[in-house]
Amino acid sequence: MQKKIPKLFLYLLGGLLLLNLLQAYFTELIFDEAYYWYYAQNIDWGYFDHPPMVAWLIKVSSLFFDGELGVRFMSCLLSAGTTLLLWLMVDHPIKKDYVFHFIVLVFATTLLNLYGIFTLPDTPLLFFTALFLWIYKQFIKKPSFLLSLGLGLIMAALMYSKYHAVLVIIFVLLSNFKLVRNKYAWLSVVIALGSYTPHLFWLYEHDFVSIKYHLFDRPNQAYSFSKFTGGYFLNLLALFGFVFPMAYYILYKSKSTDLFKKALIYLSYGVLIFFFISSFSKRVQTQWVIVVSIPMVLLIFKYIIDNERIRRWVFRMSLINVVILLYVRAFLIYDQLLPMYYETHGNKDWVQDLSADVLDTPVVFENSYRNAPMYSFYSGNKAISLNNIKYRRNQYSIDDAEASVQGQKVFYVSKYLKNKELVYPRIKGTLYYGEYIANFETYRRLKCFIDESELNFEYNRTLEMKVYNPYEADIPIEKLQFAVAYLNEYKQVVDLKSIKMEPVNLELKKLKSKDTLNFSFELPKTEIEHPTYIQIGISENKLRYGINSDKLKFN
Repeated sequence: MQKKIPKLFLYLLGGLLLLNLLQAYFTELIFDEAYYWYYAQNIDWGYFDHPPMVAWLIKVSSLFFDGELGVRFMSCLLSAGTTLLLWLMVDHPIKKDYVFHFIVLVFATTLLNLYGIFTLPDTPLLFFTALFLWIYKQFIKKPSFLLSLGLGLIMAALMYSKYHAVLVIIFVLLSNFKLVRNKYAWLSVVIALGSYTPHLFWLYEHDFVSIKYHLFDRPNQAYSFSKFTGGYFLNLLALFGFVFPMAYYILYKSKSTDLFKKALIYLSYGVLIFFFISSFSKRVQTQWVIVVSIPMVLLIFKYIIDNERIRRWVFRMSLINVVILLYVRAFLIYDQLLPMYYETHGNKDWVQDLSADVLDTPVVFENSYRNAPMYSFYSGNKAISLNNIKYRRNQYSIDDAEASVQGQKVFYVSKYLKNKELVYPRIKGTLYYGEYIANFETYRRLKCFIDESELNFEYNRTLEMKVYNPYEADIPIEKLQFAVAYLNEYKQVVDLKSIKMEPVNLELKKLKSKDTLNFSFELPKTEIEHPTYIQIGISENKLRYGINSDKLKFN
């Protein structure tokens, strides 16, 4: 390999790796990284929002370093590996004459750059996409058992990284449909499915919570061209910065001269068209299309080697991107460089202020899966998020977070408290209030079931509901208050009404452990015209109503 890779490339790649390691060490965590760090404190085969690869990477990183680098070390290595794989996939007799152009192009590709620092699900997605394409390139030349094994394992690794990875596999398959008659291709599929079985089993055990959330439970909003489709086009611009006109021009001009190049073109167009169509029903986040960076960098670099005029323009625009990105990376560390707030600034300060007041008392953050892990990371103390019906479920809803603080004295932090013992200013002027709760007790894992076929707009009629108690102890019914939330077609809570629950058997005073109890209630009228969904919430000890049922649709 040393003979194939120019020394200049290795020196520049080493320089990028060193830069990323230094950046990772000196930059505070962003909120999503803190959340995934929380994942890694309990290694599992799956998590509420994502497959487990991001947590595994953080766990491995923590074996080598503490602090921020203990979250990001493996991401820095994977980023270097992605760049190396991209170089190895370029077949051109004079590519060694354009090493500097290649490194500048990779560094100038916005999210390839930034995901060389942060540890997010897209970081392993990019690496394993590059590795998948590299192995696929060998596979289409001469299939073998070893290459089938490699393809299968990498397809599983892709899916362990992010569910969007299925698009990579599908569009590469569509580019070479003859693979359906290839025994080695089928062997790789069997290996991938076998390797992915532990996560599928985890999903089954957890009622497919991740799939339900991403496909059905996410709130949305009314279509707006500027926010949805227009925002999608802005994302495409952000992917390549000032290189974007030439990047998409080169994609348009690229022709399928062989199966590998055809795969790159299909993957690029496939992902771009898929999310363009998606933009008419939901807002598309920039990182959802990040995977096109891998095939398009290959198409762009090979094209500019053969086209001097385009090469000059791509190089010049890439240099502008590089200068901007270097300044942005400096801003991630020093907030004085730009008159704006970003989430790598100020978190250590507010955590230090709060922990100085509450010491080692566990902190319960209302509706904040972002603040809770950030506090735990920088303070080293226990914190959880308690989610109510106007928020959303997350990892804290399905793990042992609630049980870990039951019956303890906690400090409760919220934006909405009336009794404000302590006030904590946050960046951008947001205030959080806190108060102590001597004996914290919640039942957020109670599960309510209503026959959806019985739901219609006939208010003030009696409905039946089953409530399942998953806890080890019986729960007195008198401790619980119930409410029904009315949601619009975009699954946003627009009204909340308390309801009086009566056990069908009036003699029963407790919800038995691991048992189900039948209740009846009258569906109260709402002022909202034609709500689309309802959801049941349960309040305990005067806390806000939790999320205790699925979103149920009116007939």
